[in-house]
Amino acid sequence: MSTPTVRLPTGESIGAARRRAGQIVAALKRRYPDARVPLHHENAFQLLVATILSAQCTDAMVNRVTPVLFARYRTARDFAAARPRDLEALIRPTGFFRQKTKAIIGASRTLVERFGGEVPRTMEDLLTLDGVGRKTANVILGGFYGTPGVVVDTHVRRLSQRLALTGSDEPERIEQDLMLLIPRRAWSALSLRLIFFGREVCTARSPRCPACPLNRFCPSAKYRGAPPWMARRGRGQTARRPGAGAAAGRARSGRTARTARTPAGPRPKRS
Repeated sequence: MSTPTVRLPTGESIGAARRRAGQIVAALKRRYPDARVPLHHENAFQLLVATILSAQCTDAMVNRVTPVLFARYRTARDFAAARPRDLEALIRPTGFFRQKTKAIIGASRTLVERFGGEVPRTMEDLLTLDGVGRKTANVILGGFYGTPGVVVDTHVRRLSQRLALTGSDEPERIEQDLMLLIPRRAWSALSLRLIFFGREVCTARSPRCPACPLNRFCPSAKYRGAPPWMARRGRGQTARRPGAGAAAGRARSGRTARTARTPAGPRPKRS
């Protein structure tokens, strides 16, 4: 069996990248010692629904919607039997409410039909649910079941590239690269900490490189967050993309998602 490899944009060796990654993990742990998924939930099913709702929406908005939602629909069976227009009315503030309604009802029916109404504990089974991709599955596995996983949202992707821990722009490859460089026990918490740090310090448009506590470990610091390897992939376009909700956890500063005003739109991708 061949040894897994990572193509790093700086040409750094795997050993050196792992040592640097360990320093990044330690620094972020000091800054965010208690990294928890900020989506309010009492069980795995509620976290699944909240994570689906969080796509293109702030955590704060999701947390305002879910108390009423979960008071009316308590189980997967309840959601599976819900009338779409009733569910749409409750989740409308989160944006893309028609697509999210379809995903939630579809996932709930699959849970009832195949898993006895319980959220499965494996990536393979989670990926059979409507609206669930690897990102959402890793939120469930790491955030509720304690199974380590790397959640790659727009912030994790951007920071992984700036920190030169990946040479890819593809979420699944970034996930694999981080899994190779980071100790397994740190996967889930690091994802959350990168998300928090991406909103607070290493923002898309104006990263605070001179004051960044990671600048000693970040090859992009001397480029003020715009290294040549990201420019080659069209960094300007990436920086203008609206942030995708994750699962994993977000700490936006109370803004209402722009897409919340959009009743319809393109079919949402699995996340």
